[in-house]
Amino acid sequence: MTAGSAATSAASAASAAAAVSAERDAGAFTATVSAITNAFGDPTRRGIYLFARSAARGVTAAQVAAQFGLHPNVARHHLDRLAAGGYLEVAVERAEGSGAGRPSKHYRAATESLPDVPVRSDDLVLTLLGKALALLPRAEAEAMAEQVGRDYGATMAAGLTGNDLAAGQRSLRSALAAVADALTAHGFAAHTDQRNNQLRIVNNHCPFGDVAIEHPVICAVDRGMVKGMLEALYGGDARPSLEASLPQGDTFCATAV
Repeated sequence: MTAGSAATSAASAASAAAAVSAERDAGAFTATVSAITNAFGDPTRRGIYLFARSAARGVTAAQVAAQFGLHPNVARHHLDRLAAGGYLEVAVERAEGSGAGRPSKHYRAATESLPDVPVRSDDLVLTLLGKALALLPRAEAEAMAEQVGRDYGATMAAGLTGNDLAAGQRSLRSALAAVADALTAHGFAAHTDQRNNQLRIVNNHCPFGDVAIEHPVICAVDRGMVKGMLEALYGGDARPSLEASLPQGDTFCATAV
């Protein structure tokens, strides 16, 4: 190989690497925009978030309804969407000075500053995980990965539920919407749709990146997260199944329920 051809090959490789990097950045940017848009999709929701941030003990749906002239159910919807995105945290407690009154859900800012949307993952750790799972029989590896995702999904859902949102008190459609919001906050850029009379969660960005392409077993973590959250939020006999995935050559990942 001549010096000229070697330089050309190196330039081509660099150009291809730059294209892959740009594609990744575009996906990460899409996930970030989706998360922020889902959480702060209108001025009212932005105002509710700022109102909650200004209250040290947090706010209730009734307080938000009175402040913004909303029906309590509408106020609760906005608060739950903000909680699903990780912008607010939820605690069930009695209002200050209320004595022995019934506890209510209080929503308060999760952090002092706006949270970063976790759209990037540690490639080294994920690569190590993928290689470790590759040493196991595929069925065992998938079962382990799914269980890890399921446990994590249940933990995520616990932050969204209160006494009035116990398992079985949500419709499947509303539970899926909450799952999509939570996944988006974790970098998946997820949304719900319906195809052939079947509800789906579609992920337009995978925070696992190329590691999932090389080790598709990691996709079982995503499926497990959906299962764990649905069990907590819906409580019905929902059985998520993988309908499409990037490792299979599709342009997005889809989990049908």
